[in-house]
Amino acid sequence: MANTGSVTQAFRHRELGLTDETAVQLYVTMLTARRYDERSLLLQRAGKINFHVSGIGQEAAQVAAAFALDRDNDYFLPYYRDYGFVMAVGMTMRELMLSVFAKAEDPNSGGRQMPGHFGSKKLRIVTGSSPVTTQVPHAVGIAYAAKLKRKPIVSFVTFGDGSSNQGDFHEGCNFAGVHKLPVIFMCENNQYAISVPLHKQVAGHISDRALGYGFPGYKVDGNDALEVYRVVKEARDRAVAGDGPTLIEAVMYRMSPHSTSDNDLAYRTKEEIDAHRDKDGVRKYKEYLIECGLWDEEKEAALLKDVNRMMDEAIEYADKAPFPAPEDILRHVYADDAGTEGGR
Repeated sequence: MANTGSVTQAFRHRELGLTDETAVQLYVTMLTARRYDERSLLLQRAGKINFHVSGIGQEAAQVAAAFALDRDNDYFLPYYRDYGFVMAVGMTMRELMLSVFAKAEDPNSGGRQMPGHFGSKKLRIVTGSSPVTTQVPHAVGIAYAAKLKRKPIVSFVTFGDGSSNQGDFHEGCNFAGVHKLPVIFMCENNQYAISVPLHKQVAGHISDRALGYGFPGYKVDGNDALEVYRVVKEARDRAVAGDGPTLIEAVMYRMSPHSTSDNDLAYRTKEEIDAHRDKDGVRKYKEYLIECGLWDEEKEAALLKDVNRMMDEAIEYADKAPFPAPEDILRHVYADDAGTEGGR
């Protein structure tokens, strides 16, 4: 898997085995995630929701990775910015809005956890925990089970560049390397661990760390959706063939604050943020589709109209949905004795 640049080349998607329809669907999902993220920021500022953690600038890599996986069988352990990823594997706008409004019908946690703590048994999204990076050893455990049961599936886990410095990351990589497990680690390197820039937290390249654990690591342009798709697809092929894990470092930029509790201009400049807008993966992929003759501004306007309608309906539903009842606090905490052998 050679590391190539993000040079525009018409119909690259066909060379990767993607149909024109699927190539367009990648963009539809990216733009839907972007609009959801932007609307959630507005909802928080308007006092309609309490908190939002944004993934603006990271959607291209998230969606491309999801499309490269087996979305009907693989297991997913996304981190808290992965709105594009969870949408790509089947989570709906209504479900995400129920989460940010903290309502009882929220399929992620029943309104218990903060937004971004994704979880769906139906979609094989393993529920996330608040301590960062704990999803990495969980992904490794799932991959170990898949190997023991000889199932042709992989587990796919994402995390930020700051998480790559946590012990959970290193322990997970070591176990996966020793046992040659079918797991793909994807670091969404957005240049900041909250307020700490990359050069103050990482020496060298995160992707190089894979070599110490006996498996390949690749650094790719996270703004180049098709390159991310290629590398993740090849990593999955390796994993199901029994060749073990892969570490992918997708380099991108977090264009929004860390969260709605963060003043990012306290540690970076507006000029720095603006300089990265031209590299935005969603914008670049749109330009690619236009060059291929698969997209135009008329289709863009129609899509935005549909997305805005879908969001309005989801917001209205979530806003009116009931909050969890006080007694629900004990749900899913203790096992239900009903039907268990022997009872208490």
